[in-house]
Amino acid sequence: MGVALTSRKSSAAGKRFTRTPSRPMCDINVTPMVDVMLVLLVIFMITAPLLSTGVNVDLPQTRAATLDEQDEPLAISVDRTGRIFIQDKEVDLSTLPTKLAAITQNNKDARIFVRGDQAIQYGQVMGVLGAVYEAGYRKVALLTEPPKSDGKRPRTTASRAAP
Repeated sequence: MGVALTSRKSSAAGKRFTRTPSRPMCDINVTPMVDVMLVLLVIFMITAPLLSTGVNVDLPQTRAATLDEQDEPLAISVDRTGRIFIQDKEVDLSTLPTKLAAITQNNKDARIFVRGDQAIQYGQVMGVLGAVYEAGYRKVALLTEPPKSDGKRPRTTASRAAP
């Protein structure tokens, strides 16, 4: 506990100092809180790109423009061995329409992205597209990678699939 010296003017003695008890400081030091928030921001900025949904597939490249959409689409992936995944859950081609209906709650306007590894045959991806189309979903797009340039990490682009 500290003391503060205050001055009082006295007509006879000039300035005279007296001791008064100090009041506790009421200031909040926000610097440590800002430091913690900045560290958390950096951590989230680094980990957010690593949280992509689905299975790791090597996408083919295209020169198509990137589509900017606001709501999160449903991702169907076909890996290099031909296995089919909805987000990160493996499904059979025969059960794909019923699983899609359950996940989208039978919303036929749900956006669906199909990601096919470039090492698999074209027919396997077309089989998935056909099953999705037969289930009644019309907002289906194929995902590709744009050509790599300037040493930057390529963004995923989507191109509309023909009905």
